[in-house]
Amino acid sequence: MTDRFSEFTTYLLPAAAVLAGLALGLLARRTVLPRLAHLASRSAWKYDDALVDALRSPVVVWFGLGGFYAAVELLALPAAGDRLLGRAILVLAILSVTWAVARFVARALKTGATEGSLPGVSLIANVAAAAVYLLGGLVVLDKLGISITPIITALGVGGLAVALALQDTLSNLFAGLRILAAGKIRAGDFVRLETGQEGYVQDITWAQTTIRQFPNDLVLVPNTKLATAITVNYHLPGMEHGLTVPVSVAHGSDLETVERVAVEVARGVEREVAGGVPTFEPVVRYQGFGSHSIDLVVVLRAARFDAGALLVHEFVKRLSVRFAAEGIEIPFPVRTVRLERPAD
Repeated sequence: MTDRFSEFTTYLLPAAAVLAGLALGLLARRTVLPRLAHLASRSAWKYDDALVDALRSPVVVWFGLGGFYAAVELLALPAAGDRLLGRAILVLAILSVTWAVARFVARALKTGATEGSLPGVSLIANVAAAAVYLLGGLVVLDKLGISITPIITALGVGGLAVALALQDTLSNLFAGLRILAAGKIRAGDFVRLETGQEGYVQDITWAQTTIRQFPNDLVLVPNTKLATAITVNYHLPGMEHGLTVPVSVAHGSDLETVERVAVEVARGVEREVAGGVPTFEPVVRYQGFGSHSIDLVVVLRAARFDAGALLVHEFVKRLSVRFAAEGIEIPFPVRTVRLERPAD
């Protein structure tokens, strides 16, 4: 009976150590990390949220590995078995740390993209995470005593065959990297392609760029096409966007009054409508005499491209009311037809 109890306790304590490690890991994930996330949301450093989020799953693995290591020590295995399990724990620890670092790097780059300080879209985040995984894999091979020199040589030889087989894929990948490196097209920019599609750049992945149009449709553009297309970026060099509104008045109108009224209305729109630029001074420019009107344009400025439609909308409404109050006529096309009776 004593021998059986001793054998039972020999395996019971290691099993309890493993279960205790997993329980502590789950407890830390459900209690400690939420509190850290709350503190991170109130801090000024914007990357601590990404750090806490990256640790949610790896922390359970780390506590579990700690319990497993304690169980191995309690079992008092032979030297060969102890060495084998110790190496397995070390490899799993390196892989879990690599996993956590890759998660943090990807989330930090996307956070930087949201804040506007980094061009961190999916392509950059995925490439950075892949580099972290590659580095972790090399460390694991080194700890296992495997020479990485032949592997690097084999990768160099096989890389040529892979490049030929994935020529289109690699072209899109490097085109996406070139777009990001140039910094002329970024996530969040409003662009118009030479083919007519326009919308906000939502993401740039390894194969394609996603553009969200105003009707909430997605346009998928291969990176190679975007890199060679003539593209208008309405967010560069600045967010402000100029608007020209064509206006026509009847012949014989007092042009000084027309200009004064148009400027007053435009100035009020810039200061009172959301998306206007209060410091901008509107400009009126006459363009010439039409067949039935005198044509002019009024220059407005929007704080961003998508605010321009509302500014023009309000300007047209208010200008129509002011022109009617000032007695300024907005003409419509008139055609005079002369009928002549033929001579007898």
